[in-house]
Amino acid sequence: MGKRAPKTTPRTVQHTRPPLDRVRRIHHEIARGRYPNARQLAQELEVNPKTIYRDLEFMRDRLELPLEFDPRRNGYYYTAPVTDLPAVSISEGELFALVLAEKALGQYRGTPFEKPLLAAIEKIAAGLPETISVALQDLQQSISFRTRVEPLLDLEVFHTLAEAVSHRRQLRLQYRKPGGGPVEERTVDPYHLANINGEWYLFAYDHLRQATRTFVPMRIQSAVPTGKTFNRPKKFSLENWLRGSFGVVQGTGDYQVVLRFPAAAADYLREKKWHESQQLRDLPDGGVEVSFRLSGLTEVQRWVLSWGGHCQVIAPPELAAAVRQSAKLILKQHAFQGDSSQQPDGGA
Repeated sequence: MGKRAPKTTPRTVQHTRPPLDRVRRIHHEIARGRYPNARQLAQELEVNPKTIYRDLEFMRDRLELPLEFDPRRNGYYYTAPVTDLPAVSISEGELFALVLAEKALGQYRGTPFEKPLLAAIEKIAAGLPETISVALQDLQQSISFRTRVEPLLDLEVFHTLAEAVSHRRQLRLQYRKPGGGPVEERTVDPYHLANINGEWYLFAYDHLRQATRTFVPMRIQSAVPTGKTFNRPKKFSLENWLRGSFGVVQGTGDYQVVLRFPAAAADYLREKKWHESQQLRDLPDGGVEVSFRLSGLTEVQRWVLSWGGHCQVIAPPELAAAVRQSAKLILKQHAFQGDSSQQPDGGA
């Protein structure tokens, strides 16, 4: 059996020539019957021999060229005639998807996921034909992602979380609850790390609460492995866990939420899927009625208030009462701002 190019671990390498051009050079030398080996090719192309082995592996396994190693000639040859390299084909949709993937990297900036994702995209782009590479550059000038709010991550803590989730390592957290509460120590089994609507969340089994809980990485003061590992329950599914929530907060109730929007907001409502249980009903006046099946009301209450009076709660009554209470608090907080006639004596 002929010698096969050894398997290597992918990593980012600085190349003196584009990968596709290098593969063409290797193909040309082999097709001429020169029986080149990896050391000779590496010297000629000014790269590391490991890079040549990766190229040879790509030619044999991905391009399906009849490539073998002849130990007597100490070099590579084709066991069947090869006139030219197979064409590298990529559809317009695949090219568009590649650009979107690169642009979407913004939410992973600074995290342990950024470098491997960027390296993978760079390797794919480097292997494209010149004409497609030019089109890729043009698309990059036409598409972008923007976020108004960027989470402030402690990269050391985030890296520990990512490693723990990947290797199923138990952690001891120093966690700050929202609202200025004291820092608490929590021992957790981290099940899943997710980016939801631009925000990062850790879903983990909390040994103190003896239940699965949602943690915000920005509130974790420190994360230290306990030295123990755990088995993630087969029944755990993030999709199932979040099914009844409007965002990430898992409630214990069962609510049929019905909201009504005027015509001015109706198109915006129709253009998005706000929840998997969403149902829309057009109203005679051009408005729209939307309903959700939720396990909690906290997050949808905030969403209703964000519409600034352009959303009417039809059901349930608990949600309507909570919105009214919040509206009263907003009025109280802003009672004397911008209206000099309502200012108390001495106000300026």
